[in-house]
Amino acid sequence: MKPNQDPVAPSGTYHGLPPLAGLCTLEEASRPGLLVEECVGRLKRYHYACKRLHEIFTARITAEPIYELKSAFSLHAYVCAEHATSLRTRVGEMREPPLRLEMVPSEPLRVFFDEILSAPTTAELLCGLYEKALPALEAALARHAAQMNHLADAPTVRWIRFARLELADLLAFGRQAVAQLVDAPTRTAMGDWLTLLDACLAAAGGLDGSAAPVDQPLVRQHSARPYVYDPVPQRDERFRDLWNQAVNAEAFLYDPTMPNRAKTLMIYFKRLREIDVPEMMASILTQTRDKPWGYYRDLARQLWDEARHALMGEVGFLANGVDWQLARVTWNWSYRLNTECTPLERHAVLYFIEQGLMGKTGKRFEWEVGLQSGDPLAATFQDYDWADEVLHARIGRDWYVPAVGDAAQAVAYGDECWSKIVGNWHQVREQGLTQHDNWWPAVYQEACHHWGIAPDPQVLAYNTTYEGTRADLKTVAASG
Repeated sequence: MKPNQDPVAPSGTYHGLPPLAGLCTLEEASRPGLLVEECVGRLKRYHYACKRLHEIFTARITAEPIYELKSAFSLHAYVCAEHATSLRTRVGEMREPPLRLEMVPSEPLRVFFDEILSAPTTAELLCGLYEKALPALEAALARHAAQMNHLADAPTVRWIRFARLELADLLAFGRQAVAQLVDAPTRTAMGDWLTLLDACLAAAGGLDGSAAPVDQPLVRQHSARPYVYDPVPQRDERFRDLWNQAVNAEAFLYDPTMPNRAKTLMIYFKRLREIDVPEMMASILTQTRDKPWGYYRDLARQLWDEARHALMGEVGFLANGVDWQLARVTWNWSYRLNTECTPLERHAVLYFIEQGLMGKTGKRFEWEVGLQSGDPLAATFQDYDWADEVLHARIGRDWYVPAVGDAAQAVAYGDECWSKIVGNWHQVREQGLTQHDNWWPAVYQEACHHWGIAPDPQVLAYNTTYEGTRADLKTVAASG
C-alpha cells in the first residue's frame, strides 16, 4: 500500500477489489430478483425437462442405426441425467420437503415431450430435440439468469452456468446433425408437427412457465398412441455381417505367444464392439420402472462410459491406420439379450461380466498389454477403461445385487443368464445369417502396412472362433 493512499475506494471495496466474492456488481446485487417460490417452480420444470430428455435420448439409442447418433444420444442422456440430479439437490435445499419432483408440472409439457419421444423418424426426433426442446431449455435458463439475484441465489447461478455450458455443446452437435440429415422436403413434411410443438410450449407458458399460457386445443399426433420402446438393435450400413463370430478376441489376447502390438488391435476391436452395451443398457433403463432416481443416474453414467469405450476403439483403429469397417462388429449379444431376456436378466449378465473383469486377466491385463505394446494410446485408453470398469462393478453391487440376494447369488444368476444367449454359432450359419468369415487378416495386414513391418505369419494365420465358447472363454453348449 502506498503511503497516504485511501484503501477504501468509492465503491466501498478495499483497493477497488471485486465486490461480493466476484459473484456480481453491487448494483446488480441491489436489484431484487426471483423469490424462492418462483425460483423453485421454475427449477421443477427444468428438472422435468431434463428427466424427460434423459428418457427420450435413452429410449432412442437401441433402434437408432446411425453410429454417431447412437453415441451422441448416450452422452446427451447422461448429461441430462446429471443435471436432473443437480436440480433435485437444489430444490431440496429450498424449503421443499417433500420435493414432489415426480409430479408433472404442466400437461402441455407432458404432451410436448411425449410427442418428441414418439417421433417416428430420425429427422423428426432430431428437430424435436435440437430445434425445440433443448433451445427452449436454454432460453429459459438465460431468462432465469437475467431475472435472478445472483447474490441471494448464488447456488442456482452456479448450476445454470454449468448447465448452459453443456447445453451449448449439445446444441452445437444438434445443429450439425440436423444440417446433414434433414433436407428441405423432409422439414416441410413435418411442418404441422413442429407447429404442434410450438403450441405445446405456448400453452405451457414456456418451458419455465414464466409467460402467460396460451389457451388453445392440443391434438396429439405421434403420441396419439402411447410410445412403445423398440428393443431390436439397428446399425447403419457400415456395420456388415452382424452375426459374425469368426474372431475370438479373448483367446488371442490371452495367448502368450502372440505379440503385444498385435494384441492392441484385438483390444481396440473389443472396445469398438462395446457399442452393443449401450444398445442393451438402454433397454434396461427404459423397461425398468419405479426405481430411485439414483439408479437411473448411475446406469446413465455407465451407459455413456460404454459408448465412450466404443469410440476409443474407433480412434484406436484409425490411429493405427486401420479402417474399422474391416472388422465385423456383431450385435449378437445386444440383440439376443434385448429380445430373449428380461431387464433383470440383462443386468445380471452385465454384472457377471463386470465382475469377471476385476481379476488379473481382466482390465489390469489389458492395460499391461497396452503399456508393453509400444502404443501409448492403447495404454492411455486401457488405463481409463479399467478405472471405468471398477466404477461399473460398484454400480452393479449397489443396484443389481440387492435385487437378487447376495453377491454369490448375483454372480451365479448372471452366469446362468449369459449362457442362455450364447451358443448360436452353428444356428446363425445354418440360417444363412453369416458364414463367419475371418476378417482378422485384413485388419492385421492394414495395421502392419501402417507400422511399416511385415506381417507375422503366426499372427496372420489366427483363426480361432467363438464356436463353443463365450467371451470369458467358458465352454458353452451349441444351440440350433
